[in-house]
Amino acid sequence: MAEEAGTGQGRHLASAALVLGALIWGVLWYPYRVLAALGIGGILASGLTYTVALVLALLFWRPALRQLRFSWLLLAIGLAGACCNLGYVLATLHGEVMRVLLLFYLAPLWTILLARWWLKEHLDRAGLGVVALSIAGAATMLWHPALGLPWPRHGAEWLGLAAGMLFACSNVLSRRAQDLSIQVKSFAMFAGALVVSASLLLAGQGALLWPSSGQAWLWLLGIGVVLMLVNQVVQYGLHHTPANRAIVILLSELLFAALSSWWLAEETMGPREWLGGGMIVAASLFSSRIGGPAADH
Repeated sequence: MAEEAGTGQGRHLASAALVLGALIWGVLWYPYRVLAALGIGGILASGLTYTVALVLALLFWRPALRQLRFSWLLLAIGLAGACCNLGYVLATLHGEVMRVLLLFYLAPLWTILLARWWLKEHLDRAGLGVVALSIAGAATMLWHPALGLPWPRHGAEWLGLAAGMLFACSNVLSRRAQDLSIQVKSFAMFAGALVVSASLLLAGQGALLWPSSGQAWLWLLGIGVVLMLVNQVVQYGLHHTPANRAIVILLSELLFAALSSWWLAEETMGPREWLGGGMIVAASLFSSRIGGPAADH
C-alpha cells in the first residue's frame, strides 16, 4: 500500500506522523467524555465534530475534491468509515477504553476474511494462524466463569467489536478504490459521519440538546480540527511507510490508550485481559506479514 520514503529524514518523519496519529487516536476518547459531561451525547458530538471536519475539507481540499463523483464503492467507503468512527466514539464513551480498543483491534481478523471474499486474496496457513490467534485472544480476554461463553459483556464492547469490523471493511474497500485520492475518500467518510449521526438523531436515538456553553463549542471545534488534521498526518505516514512497518507503529495506539485510560479514567486490566490483549496484538503484528492493509480509522 505504501512506499518507503527515500532515506533518513523522510523515513523518520513518516514514522513520527504515524506515532502522532496513534497518540491522538489513543486519547481522543477523552474529549468526547468531556462533551458528554457537558450534556452533549456521543451521537450529536460525533455529528457536530465531523461537520467541522467536513467544512474544513471543503475549504482546504477544494482542488482535490474536483474529482469527486458518485459511485456505489465511494458510498460504501463513506458509510463504513462513518459507522466505524461513530462506533469508536460511542464504545469508548460508554465502555472501558482498553477492552473496547482491544476488541477493535481484532480488525486484522476481519480484514483477512474480507480480503479473501472481496479481493480474492488467498488465505494461507499464516492467515489461518492469525484468525486462530485473534479468536483465542478475544476468548481469553472475554471469558468469565460466571458469565459462560466468551462474548462481549455489554453494548459498548459489542460496538467496539463492530467498529473493528467496519474498520476492516473500509480498509478493504479502500484498496479496491485505488484510483480515488485520499482527500476524496476522507471527505466521503466525513460526510457519511454527518449523515449517519443526523439520521440516528432524527430517528430518536440520542438526545438532541444543542450546546449552550462556549466551552462546549470550543471542544467541538477543537475536535473537528484535530479530526481533519490527524487524517492527513496519518495518511502521509502510511503513504511513505511500508504496510508491515506502519501497522506495528499504529499499534502504539494501544499503549497510549492504556496510559490515558489509567491516568484520566482510573481504568485497570487484570492478567487475563493483558494475556488476551497480547494475543490480539500479536495477531495484528503477524497479519502485516501476509499483506493485510493498514489504514486510519
